[in-house]
Amino acid sequence: MPFDLSAIQDALRKDGLDGWLLYDFHGSNPIARRIAGLSDGTKLTTRRWYYLIPAEGAPRALVHAIERDRLDHLPGDNIRYASHGQLDAGLRTLVAGCDNVAMEYSPGCAIPYVSRVDAGTVDAVRALGVDVRSSGDLVQRFEAVWSDAALASHRTASAALYDIKDRAFAMVTDRMRDGTPVTEFEVQDAMAGWFGDAALVSDSRPVVAAQENAGDPHYLPTAQRHRVIGRDEVLLLDLWGKLKSPGAVYADITWVGYTGPTVPTRYADAFAVIRNGRDAAVAFVCEAAETGRALHGWEVDRVARDHITEAGYGDQFLHRTGHSLGEEVHGNGVHLDDFETHDDRRLLPGTAVTVEPGVYFEDFGVRTEINLHVSEHSATVTGPRQTEIRALI
Repeated sequence: MPFDLSAIQDALRKDGLDGWLLYDFHGSNPIARRIAGLSDGTKLTTRRWYYLIPAEGAPRALVHAIERDRLDHLPGDNIRYASHGQLDAGLRTLVAGCDNVAMEYSPGCAIPYVSRVDAGTVDAVRALGVDVRSSGDLVQRFEAVWSDAALASHRTASAALYDIKDRAFAMVTDRMRDGTPVTEFEVQDAMAGWFGDAALVSDSRPVVAAQENAGDPHYLPTAQRHRVIGRDEVLLLDLWGKLKSPGAVYADITWVGYTGPTVPTRYADAFAVIRNGRDAAVAFVCEAAETGRALHGWEVDRVARDHITEAGYGDQFLHRTGHSLGEEVHGNGVHLDDFETHDDRRLLPGTAVTVEPGVYFEDFGVRTEINLHVSEHSATVTGPRQTEIRALI
């Protein structure tokens, strides 16, 4: 995203922040590098640099003398240092006039996606009498909010994923009917080819998990580790991808089939519970968006989790309800999480999340995953919702 000083300063004022202090050492803070326009790797940075964006006035940078031009593309003046004494004095000058600054910090590392600045650097800023606060919601605004073009790219990718999911299920059905064995890896391999046909890219091949493998939330078949898909088994497909174009964002879906004519009650009941938990979470977000109520990620997780727990499946729900979607499949926006973390970031207009409750046992697992885009006064599921396990025979 192009650096937009006016938009950042407006966000700082709205959040009651005196400034945003970007910091990086040797690539330790990819968020700061992206905001500062250094993520393309064309400028070597092997020394510590700081860039303060104040709520009012001109930004200012603190850079090492041997890398003095690294932030010249950004507005504001540079303070240069070489020795550690000059670094300390420069940092004091940099934050002068600030009572508080936002940094890529999360209290107690509650949100590790945001927690990029080391404890010693936070200590150094606090020692100057400056309160360090989390930049979590700022990061969302400038890394997780989708443009109209990004949303359009998501919808295109989503439609392609649903088509690939249908083709994968059809492949299994055809092989079952003609009596030819089919493996998880064969189906995955075919899906990877269809990704190429649809001009989709991904950071991983899709998940194709049969029966007990579906009970492992992060199972991924490989050439060395996979099995034949049998008759009368649960079959879980999890696939995510985006267009190859710059600025494109991910879609990410999970669907469950059954390689028999009638889905057993045990599997159907488990799926009904997670479906209802999913839909309760979606309804909760939609109502908040329509009424303008601020909503935090942990609250949405709690709605889905409470429903699943009340139905007796709480111990089998082993992960958060959903994650941010962006140019990376696990984006830098709010996650729907009061389980792995307590995500107190807000669901901001223009952001998108997955909603993906699942329950897992030793002999099977089921998950449903959809994508939810939040706008100014509404929230929209961007693809079909699975309502029951799909019989494939």
